[in-house]
Amino acid sequence: MSTGKEIRHPDPAALDGAALPADDFGGERLVLNMGPSHPSTHGVLRLVVELDGETITKATPDIGYLHRGDEKIAENLTYTQFIPYTDRLDYLAPLANNVAYALAVEKLLGIADRLPLRCQYIRVICCELARISAHLLGLGAFAMDVGAMTVFLHISVEREKIYNLCESLTGARFTTSYTRIGGLARDLPPGWTDQCRRYTAEILTAVNEIDRLLTRNRIWMDRTRDIGVISRQQAIDYALTGPNLRGSGVDYDVRKAHPYLVYDRLQFDVPLGSVGDCYDRYLVRLEEIRQSVRIIHQCLNQLPEGPINIPDGKITLPPKDRVLTRMEELIHQFMLVTEGVNAPPGEIYFGAENPKGELGFYINSRGGGVPWRLKIRAPSFVNLAILPELLPGHTISDVVAILGSLDFVMGECDR
Repeated sequence: MSTGKEIRHPDPAALDGAALPADDFGGERLVLNMGPSHPSTHGVLRLVVELDGETITKATPDIGYLHRGDEKIAENLTYTQFIPYTDRLDYLAPLANNVAYALAVEKLLGIADRLPLRCQYIRVICCELARISAHLLGLGAFAMDVGAMTVFLHISVEREKIYNLCESLTGARFTTSYTRIGGLARDLPPGWTDQCRRYTAEILTAVNEIDRLLTRNRIWMDRTRDIGVISRQQAIDYALTGPNLRGSGVDYDVRKAHPYLVYDRLQFDVPLGSVGDCYDRYLVRLEEIRQSVRIIHQCLNQLPEGPINIPDGKITLPPKDRVLTRMEELIHQFMLVTEGVNAPPGEIYFGAENPKGELGFYINSRGGGVPWRLKIRAPSFVNLAILPELLPGHTISDVVAILGSLDFVMGECDR
């Protein structure tokens, strides 16, 4: 008698429609760690992905490798002392982080409507330069992830020019710590506005070059169109903000919905996507750079003369010559440096439109110069929450494009 095992072919009808479970063929799913040292994870993000062949069936983001305890540090420092720590949130836009945090503290102090106009215009310029810088690197890294190295070289040149402007303005290229509670660390240096005007003309040329390199590039379109589609409802349900939300067609920009500083005096458009795929998110960021240039031009044209700090010695440091010659100013400086501004009891939340989305600060004060509780709404952290729903059904190569299109920074995720 034969001892062989009869091989039965699967019923063709069973293969028509839904595929047979992997176990029916003796197969199994592969669990793969993508990151935290993978270059396309843009930092220390770890993705635990479950694969059926090349197709992802489950994805779990694992964060926390960069955790530094910023929120607890803030609760042990004066309001001014915490400003340098905000540089390290979205470290591609430190100027914008400084401004968002200062506005939150000023809302707590009740002085937001007392900021000098010159200070407000300079802050807007800083925020939009930060947006251009962050979007440039986001686009360059996104393009490089899917193989377009030339774009990254272009953006590196243009971002270096922004760092030159930052160095001239703040004394630092990367961690600026420029904003102060109630104003700014210093006024614009001579000739800085002319340098800024020249740069805005140069960046438009570079953006147009990136547009020509990518927007109609067949490989780029194949890698990004209809990949990582986030529907309008999904974007709202997951509380996405920034370009990731607007790429799905949701018309929400904090600068328009809840204007702060002088944004209500400026004309700019909010670009929106129609499909919500990686390609739309790319187009939105590209157009936002052009709109930021438009905003900067208006600010430079409207920039008034005048002070850059609130004239209140209990909030901003008094002039050094008066500190050295008058007892009252000496006392004010001593109190500000040692104890910080005397904030009233209460709680506030303030959100600003940062390059990655809405950067928000919740402050709970019990009085004094140190917050009782401080919580940060980091847009990158919130935006990553959609990955478990977004990635399944895509291939491993699509993950690289999707992560690049979301444009997150782990510095503010693991705060």
